[in-house]
Order: sequence, then C-alpha cells, then structure tokens
Amino acid sequence: MTSTIARINRIGTANPPFEVHDAFVRFVTSELPDEKTRNLFARMAARSGIAQRYSFLEPVTLGDGTVTDTDSFYGTGSWPSTAARMQRYERDAPRLALDAIAALDKDIDKAGITHLVVASCTGFMAPGLDQAIVAGAGLDPGVERTVVGFMGCYAAVNSLRLAHHIVRSEPGARVLVVTLELCSIHFQRSQDLASLLAMLLFGDGAAAALVSAEPGGIALQDFRAAMIPGTEDAITWTIGDQGFDMHLGGEVPARIAAALAADARRNDDLGLLRGQAPDDFALWAVHAGGRTVLDAVEQGYDLPVEALAPSRSILYDKGNMSSATLMFILARMLADGMRGAGLALAFGPGMAAESFRFAIED
Repeated sequence: MTSTIARINRIGTANPPFEVHDAFVRFVTSELPDEKTRNLFARMAARSGIAQRYSFLEPVTLGDGTVTDTDSFYGTGSWPSTAARMQRYERDAPRLALDAIAALDKDIDKAGITHLVVASCTGFMAPGLDQAIVAGAGLDPGVERTVVGFMGCYAAVNSLRLAHHIVRSEPGARVLVVTLELCSIHFQRSQDLASLLAMLLFGDGAAAALVSAEPGGIALQDFRAAMIPGTEDAITWTIGDQGFDMHLGGEVPARIAAALAADARRNDDLGLLRGQAPDDFALWAVHAGGRTVLDAVEQGYDLPVEALAPSRSILYDKGNMSSATLMFILARMLADGMRGAGLALAFGPGMAAESFRFAIED
C-alpha cells in the first residue's frame, strides 16, 4: 500500500511594522562603558549578516540622543516586568498570527481546516494563542488544536512533524501550522557583550502554512532528531523577573560544526544525512540562527557557498525569528521557484538538532 504524502502546499509570512535593527545597535553602542567595547560591538554588528529586524515597538530618538521607543516600553527608567511583557504578547501575537494567515489565505475560514498546530516560545496567555487564532480567523470551533511550547528555534520542525503524522493518519486532514515569535519583548538591559551579541540576532515574525495530502508544494519525507552530548548549557531560555533570559554560548557554532562533520564521516542511515552525501541534496533549509551558525553548517558538511543562500538572505532581511525562521526560508524557496530534494535543519536547546528531508515538486 502506498503511504500518503503530506505536503506544505503554501506558506504565508508576516512581520510587525517597525524596523529596529539600527536603533538597537545605536542604543547598545550608547550604553556600553568604554570605547574598546563599543568598537568591538560595532565590528561584530557589522559582521552579523543582519540588516533588518522587526518589532511592534517603534524606535524613536529623543532630543538628547537617547534611543527608546514611542511607548517607552524600554524607557530611561525601570524596564518592564515579565507580566508587562506578557501583556504585550497577548495584545500583539494574535494580530501578527492573523496577518500571516491572511498572507496564506484570506478566506482561511472557508478552507476546511481540520487541525491547528501553533508553536511559540516567547509568550504565554490563556485562553491561548491557538484559541485566539480560531476566533480571529473564523475557524470551526471544533478544530483539533495542538500547541508546541517553549521549544525554541527548532519548534517549526516539530510542528511540521505533527502535521506530517496527522495527514498520514487522516489523508483528508487540512492542517494549519502557525509559528510565531515576539523576541523583541525580551530585550534585557545589560553591559555583558556576549548577551548583547545574542540579543543582536533576534527579531519578530510569524508564518502560517497549509499542510495536506493535496499535490503541490513541499513534500515532507522523514523526520529525525539528534542530541549533541555535553551541550545542555550551551543554549538555554529561562523565565526571569524581567522577561525571558536567552543564553547562546559562544561554543555553539564550533560544537555544531564538529557534530555535523562527525555525522558526515559516519555516513549511515541512522545519522542526520540518512546515509546520503551532502551533494545528494540540491536544497538546504537551515534555520538562520546567526551567521556563525550558518558558517558552522557550511563547514561541517563542506557545502558550497551558495547552498545556504536562502538561509542567509532571510537572516539578512529579518534576523533570527526563532521558530518562525525556518518557515520563512521554505517560503522563500517556494517563491523563488526552487526545485529538488532538500534537507532541513534547525538547532536549539538541548543542544539538539531537528531535521527532515523534503522535496519541492513541479
């Protein structure tokens, strides 16, 4: 019996209205204590591979040169509590999700959606974002809902895995997958250069995808996860009194490169490459965790420079949007008419790698 093939038929994406990358760089530069540190941060920012990041917070420069936002969310006094940040999430996350869904299908209420999968790690609300989407998009209140929470950058892979299994078990299913992050509401006041460079990466975005057994789009094949031993503290995401504290260790790129090189040498069907060679994949959808992460993947698998062009272009245009980023990369591949067999990879807390093979069909 031939197995049902689940496909991402199409993807819609959305970002908040305000570009904040330059304002962030100017703010941090003004806050750093000495010229040497300021110059080092400026060099690292210039090498980040990022030109734009987006937020619902509108940057403004005051008369004395102070960089803040029009709501003074990040003002000159005490910065917001976790509760205040969650209030912003509850206000802004539903509308960004609905913008992404509208980009996917303005008549989504008529699309016969049977299942909804929502991934987010930057906020909590109850009733949840999933219920806000059902109400705001006019979906059937009886739609089956699943929330993938607090998994970080690789949550898109886990969300698509759920959709893949749903469609394979129920061939008539039409699954709406939404990945959404408001990373900018967790900016921390700090003079620690490593923390500031981690914050330099993150922006806000949402993606909505339709997954079904219908022909066309991105055919999902097999999914596989792998843990990198001894890296539990390399990527962490904890809840503090003033937002969620992200730690991205400086050793992450080197550990990724070493793990992938070992995977390539291993070259059996239990690895991320599934016994294939990197050259067997025409397309690489690699989560744009940062320029050094993409460099590490390129080095670990000895990929040609052009292999990660879609990932680097999303990083340049949008920054790292955590769980939404991989979906933006796949959407760009579809929009650019790319075709062929591919491998998707994302890295996150654990430290773990999540992957799937795919094919973009004619």
